[in-house]
Amino acid sequence: MDTLQDAMATHETLDPPDWADVQALSHRVIDDAVGYLRDVRDRPVWREMPPEVRTFFDAPMPRAPASLPDVYGEVTDNLMAYPMGNIHPRFWSWYMGSSNFTGALGDFLAAIQGSNLGGGNHAAGLMDSQVVNWCKEMVGFPAAASGTLVSGGSMANIIGLTVARNAKAGVDVRERGVGAIPRPLRFYASDQVHSCHRKAMEALGLGNRALRRIPTDTGLRIDVDALKAAIAEDRDASFKPACVIGTAGTVNTGAVDDLQALAALAEAEDLWFHVDGCIGALIAVAPQNAALVAGIEQAHSIALDPHKWLHAPFEAGCALVRDASAHRNSFAVTPEYLESTPRGLASGQWLNDYGLQTTRGFRALKIWMALKEHGIEKFGRLIDQNIAQARHLARLIEDEPVLELTAATTVNIVCFRHRLDGAPEDRLKAFNTEIMLRLQEEGIAVLSDTTVRGRHCLRVAITNHRTRREDLDLLVRETLRLGQEIKSGMEYA
Repeated sequence: MDTLQDAMATHETLDPPDWADVQALSHRVIDDAVGYLRDVRDRPVWREMPPEVRTFFDAPMPRAPASLPDVYGEVTDNLMAYPMGNIHPRFWSWYMGSSNFTGALGDFLAAIQGSNLGGGNHAAGLMDSQVVNWCKEMVGFPAAASGTLVSGGSMANIIGLTVARNAKAGVDVRERGVGAIPRPLRFYASDQVHSCHRKAMEALGLGNRALRRIPTDTGLRIDVDALKAAIAEDRDASFKPACVIGTAGTVNTGAVDDLQALAALAEAEDLWFHVDGCIGALIAVAPQNAALVAGIEQAHSIALDPHKWLHAPFEAGCALVRDASAHRNSFAVTPEYLESTPRGLASGQWLNDYGLQTTRGFRALKIWMALKEHGIEKFGRLIDQNIAQARHLARLIEDEPVLELTAATTVNIVCFRHRLDGAPEDRLKAFNTEIMLRLQEEGIAVLSDTTVRGRHCLRVAITNHRTRREDLDLLVRETLRLGQEIKSGMEYA
């Protein structure tokens, strides 16, 4: 009995026994973090982990405590030293932002404050709504429109397409399910559409066949005439055309669909017009290139990614929906334990009514702080800067006889490859892949690769505020050097 009472009298906590020690270590962490970003250019973009580091991650679950300085030492040695590399100025793989220090401070402060953004009457909820309002303003959406912060582009697209499905189903899908839809729905996108849209169709119960891929023109934009024909064909076959997905920047090449033409077609055909703007929606704030995404403001819904060209630390996506009622009606559920009250904490807006998550992290602060520090005009100039850098790289490639562009450079993605005279496609692929891997392994630059119209190529996606033109000059020189070394050694087979 005494033992039980003693145990009950002992109050454990995760707070430190000595806040002064934690404060000292925290200052060290911040100092290290400043140096980590300040000196990023001096480090390799990426490097392979040695076997002992990989073994570290096989360690069993800790049962006994360790000192916080020792824990931080393990993080420094085994994690911070082997990053993905996307904060480095010569990281151009896939399509990512490069983060920023102020955003990282925002993430830290958000974690310290610890708010759950599912809803409620508190400051973090108001800031979340404010950042959504700013995103609406960036793309020209009306103030009365709706929106929600989410994990990234895939989820933002799922939010928009869910509202599109529900609005066009002709029945109460939430109550009766997709099996009650009178005629099978059809969604349309270009053959360059991101793979997340297939996942969305599957998750929405419509199936991959509900997404009809439309051929693209020579610029890899959706062929509007082919789209019109597909819609007419589906109507004749008793399908219900429901939604056209315009792409503001394809993931392969950065091609931007004719959004104005798609908006007009959607209105004429009574279709929902969704724009996947995860690559390029924010070009709308770029003074020199905003015209590339003209028409995006006419969409019914838009997906965009603050963790790309607003350089917010991961994760930060945003879904915008013009019809606020349609948005809320697609997700809102009010159980007895989440009822609003006239006053107090539960009197605020329930943000979970606009998406799939009841528990929502405080994503807004890292976006808010960086926007307040720099202003949206600077982010617009950085977008223009990246697009100019891509065009500079394209010119460098065109000037080199052994290099060739494999697609037009529309925005900030450059697709190219090293020639290999007389080599079949599989040999070219192996050769260029070897160049890409050596660039990575030598810590010079990180590119990705893809295949466009049957032609394998290297892909440089410049979504990086730290990139300079001399970095791109270096990329071309090193690509030429490695190409010559590989050809000399005949090691690319």
